Amino acid sequence: MSLRRHTPLLTLSLTLAIASLALALRLGSTDIPSAEVWAHVIADDGSINDRIIDQLRLPRALTAFAVGGLLALAGALIQVLLRNPLGDPYVLGVSGGASTAVLSAMLLGAPVFWYAPAAGAGALLSTLLVFGLARSGEDWRSERLLLTGIVVAAGWSALISFVLSISPAARLPGMLFWLMGDLADADRPGLPFIVLGAALLYCLLRARDLNIATQGLLQAAALGVNTGRLRLELYFISAVLTAVAVTAAGAVGFVGLVTPHLVRRAGGRDHRVLLPASVLLGGSLLVFADTLARTLVSPMQLPVGVLTALIGVPVFLFLLRRRSVA
Repeated sequence: MSLRRHTPLLTLSLTLAIASLALALRLGSTDIPSAEVWAHVIADDGSINDRIIDQLRLPRALTAFAVGGLLALAGALIQVLLRNPLGDPYVLGVSGGASTAVLSAMLLGAPVFWYAPAAGAGALLSTLLVFGLARSGEDWRSERLLLTGIVVAAGWSALISFVLSISPAARLPGMLFWLMGDLADADRPGLPFIVLGAALLYCLLRARDLNIATQGLLQAAALGVNTGRLRLELYFISAVLTAVAVTAAGAVGFVGLVTPHLVRRAGGRDHRVLLPASVLLGGSLLVFADTLARTLVSPMQLPVGVLTALIGVPVFLFLLRRRSVA
């Protein structure tokens, strides 16, 4: 299948990504003229505006973009496993497992460098738990998977409430704000971008198998795809992507649900197009949401997860209603 007809979709996604980053650098408690933004990025003149962009806004915007891309890619991969557009790390409890592990590490006073391994273990445990409980025979029914994921997510939510209830009062505000999705201290975009780039490249190499797997794992096996290996890869990659995103920004929901669906609605069903377009759109969505979180009630800041939920919940209900009607 030729990718040429999808060029407008990829171009639009890239344009939105550039626009979201430019807007994030310009807007804030101190607005910086658009003509000055690029000059501050490429040159250091020692001014206050230069420090605001180089030390605060640029690292935060890049981290937000990487986290949005991670969640969007994880959502697209989970939707292959489910063969259902309602799949999402947040809805299935993968984010909940990672968040529970990180909050437990915070409660125990573990060093910061333990947060990422803890999030990875929690996300992987949650993924295996959902798909293990939902398994029936040699395959999974997407509705059973979705319901199992929602129940597991509710279980993680209860554990999170327990951890918060026994946490010291001095730590509680920071834990709560992080739990709702917090990019205030996101100043290290390097690791999220490295993980995102490596995962996207590998998934693009497996795009043919992913296209076949959307028709069902049994059919994919009949066409020569090693479904056991593919399934394990999708488990592991989606868990790692979610863990890195949660470690960087807390529990940000619904990005992985909304973006792959929008790309498919625009005609990008081929995973050679769906995956990069979802990454670009997911990154743009989270950057736009974070910009709103910084500016709506400036100088106060809202948790970015609140804004993504306000977008994601209506979309989730819309998709759920469409599938029940169909």
